[in-house]
Amino acid sequence: MSPLARRTGLLILPMNTHAAPSSRFIALDGIDGAGKSAQIGRLADWLRSRGQNVATCRDPGSTPVGDAVRSILLDRHDLHLAATAEMFLYMAARAQLVAEVVGPALGRGEWVVSDRYLLSNIVYQGHAGGIDPEDIRRVGGVATGGLMPDLVLLLDVDLETSSRRLNRPLDKLESRGDAFRERLRAGYLAEAAGQPERIVVIDATAGIDEVFTRVRTAIASRYPELA
Repeated sequence: MSPLARRTGLLILPMNTHAAPSSRFIALDGIDGAGKSAQIGRLADWLRSRGQNVATCRDPGSTPVGDAVRSILLDRHDLHLAATAEMFLYMAARAQLVAEVVGPALGRGEWVVSDRYLLSNIVYQGHAGGIDPEDIRRVGGVATGGLMPDLVLLLDVDLETSSRRLNRPLDKLESRGDAFRERLRAGYLAEAAGQPERIVVIDATAGIDEVFTRVRTAIASRYPELA
């Protein structure tokens, strides 16, 4: 048992011990404007065309608790949260997401495709927000019971592309400016460099269809049975 498990009294499970053998857990991540939302539906449809049962979700969100927390985090511009408070709210929403959506779907043998997961916390509140990323990783282990994606597709775009795509009213995180987004991108790329077996970087500066071809190729290379 890990030191964290001993301290908390919680069992930190290894990656995807919750899952049936046929299930897979994939997360899409990246800075705002990277195009994750445009790819989630396409990816789910493609996996279904390959005979997979697929559940999609967003983090935070996809549960009543998660949606309520999401509104506090992203829509309430009048609330000024401390970085640690912000981080714990994300963790609460994620714990509920695992309990209600991700864990049950994996247990049924489904593929889960999530719009963001723990990596977002590590980068947004850690690399860009000033909390030690390792502290966030440890808290995340408790919040998720150790349930981590099998594969993270990091959609990478430069700041100019990100700014051009964010042509709508911005939420609280999107409003933090270019310097914040520079730290975000650097943090994501640093995490990818340290976890090449789990995080695949995809150039997402091209059009939606071309980016999806890259997404599909990355998944098919990891799971040849889908090719």
